[in-house]
Amino acid sequence: MVKDVDLLVVAVPMKNIPDLPKNVLDCLSESAIVVDTCNYYPSIRDGVIEAIEKGLTQSEWVAHQLGRPVVKAFNNILKERLIDGRQPKGQNGRIALPVAGDDSAAKEAIIKLMDTLGFDGLDAGSLQDSWRQQPGTLCYCTDLRKPALSEALSSADRSASPEMALKVYQRWTGLPSDATSDDLLRQIRGAWPDLVI
Repeated sequence: MVKDVDLLVVAVPMKNIPDLPKNVLDCLSESAIVVDTCNYYPSIRDGVIEAIEKGLTQSEWVAHQLGRPVVKAFNNILKERLIDGRQPKGQNGRIALPVAGDDSAAKEAIIKLMDTLGFDGLDAGSLQDSWRQQPGTLCYCTDLRKPALSEALSSADRSASPEMALKVYQRWTGLPSDATSDDLLRQIRGAWPDLVI
């Protein structure tokens, strides 16, 4: 079995987190970073998770389930954009991605990884602040630049997020099967008429 893994990326539906084999975490080194990329869709896919409904952020819930600290990252970008949205450092229009967590060193490591992958990383605060990048917020799958992402995070409205998440999902799933990532992006941005890119 593989041992002393330094980075684990969790990318499964939220409802499947409790079913992850416990030995998955056995391969991690003591200082390993666990990245939570998951998003909660209660009415569409995951069913109701009571602790999240009562106010726990999605990533706080994931951390409790795994029994390890996590960093919330890569959850607010379409999977296609991870490939076709990459740009060199300093490029005008480079997509910025938020990173939330309670370990500054872990966040910095993920921000460096993002830079290597072709994205600007932005420290988005603590894990308790990670609701600002969950589905239904301005920064969710809208490919913002760093200044716009910072503004979107600070102006996020937690009470409106569940309704907006459903609206965005409906726009997303209403597209034909051959829709491109640009088509998806236009539909999602269209849910936010006042969005500044």
